[in-house]
Amino acid sequence: MSIVRQESLFSMQILFDLEPTQRYDEIFSAIDIHPILTIVVKRSNLGRPVELNYPAMIQALVVRLVERIPEMQLLVERLNTDLKFKLDCGFLISDPVPSEASFSRMITKIKDTDILEEVNSQIITDAINEEYITDPNIAIDSGHFEARDQAPSKKEEKPKSEPKKRGRKSKAEHEQWLKEKEAKEASLSIFEKKIEDQLDVSYDELHDQMPLHPTWGVKKNSEGKNVFWFGYKGHLAVDTKTQFILHSMISSGRLNDGKAAIPLLKGIERNFSELRMIYALMDAGYDYDAIYEQVHRMKGYSIIAYNKKNESEPIGFDENFAPTCVREHSYRYDSFDKKYQTLKYTRPKECRDCPLAEDTLCQKVYKIKIESDLRRYSAPARGSVAWKDRFKERSSVERVIGYLKEFFQLNNVRYRTGKRAKVHFDLVTMVYNGMKLASMRLAQKQYSMNSVAA
Repeated sequence: MSIVRQESLFSMQILFDLEPTQRYDEIFSAIDIHPILTIVVKRSNLGRPVELNYPAMIQALVVRLVERIPEMQLLVERLNTDLKFKLDCGFLISDPVPSEASFSRMITKIKDTDILEEVNSQIITDAINEEYITDPNIAIDSGHFEARDQAPSKKEEKPKSEPKKRGRKSKAEHEQWLKEKEAKEASLSIFEKKIEDQLDVSYDELHDQMPLHPTWGVKKNSEGKNVFWFGYKGHLAVDTKTQFILHSMISSGRLNDGKAAIPLLKGIERNFSELRMIYALMDAGYDYDAIYEQVHRMKGYSIIAYNKKNESEPIGFDENFAPTCVREHSYRYDSFDKKYQTLKYTRPKECRDCPLAEDTLCQKVYKIKIESDLRRYSAPARGSVAWKDRFKERSSVERVIGYLKEFFQLNNVRYRTGKRAKVHFDLVTMVYNGMKLASMRLAQKQYSMNSVAA
């Protein structure tokens, strides 16, 4: 019996086949650390002279994730004991090894900026310019990871509310209640309001108001049981073909997944205006009208699993909202007209021998504009073979989340507070994208060499 060997899904293996020195050279050719350097270096000649090699310290943070060194203490120990490793990180033999406190102070400088996001965006821009990313299908999902902070008790004592006055409110009381309600709604952040309120808000405002403090989160596992964790959620928008992370955001653990979709899409639209998204793929947790509207505004098509929300069954349509004949046979999806944004359905095969086939009650063709209901209709039509094939591509974002947790220490947050955890999250996604670009460049180089040799 022959053994079939599957190709590894982890396409960066080509980097790990290299010697460490070559591997780091390839990675740092893809990650430009100079913008980070402008944040952490000393800006004046006053005060104590600088003795630390900041470029090497930044590279050491990257190498720590590449080599899966779990703690900063172990990184410092290895720099002290392994001279070759120290040189590979960019330090000179004469350079003193930075202490844990020195690394901590550098991270403190980074946490008040968005410089890691900017470096990450530059990596994606390079991948676009080199034509590794073209007209992507974007898969969106979230993954949770625990915080370093101490978790408060899940059971919090709620203050006893005053008993409500029985009966109808007087006119004055009703007006006072309306004023209090309006004041309360006005004080809410954009992420405490409804998702549709995000549509006309700029990306910068959404980015700045994203809650970052660790909270209790809950999610159902494969057995349908609730799993609790104290920490954060990482929200990713991934190109399904290349598995580049086009945009990422970190939030509190209790944030609804759907409330991060529009900021992710707006971030891609702002940072990479040259990209034309074709499909946006999401699971049923993102089934909100506002998300369909945002995808439509970006001239894309939504492939989102339908989440039935106490809705009655539509009369004259099946579970996928395709029209049905008098005998309740579903019409078949035929084609999509891009010019008129119209889905075409043709008569089902069961109607060939039906005595009502020539009756005026049964149409031969149905045409439905997707703009009539963006949630129910997309291209290709919901439930069709083409729709199901597209939806399968959504698994790419789940694989990327798995890669980040297994290979890039996403679960290993070593810092307290949300801002420092954001540095860890941004560093993880930046290193992942940098290694992805480096591996694709290396694979293309090897392919070119093999082609010339042949």
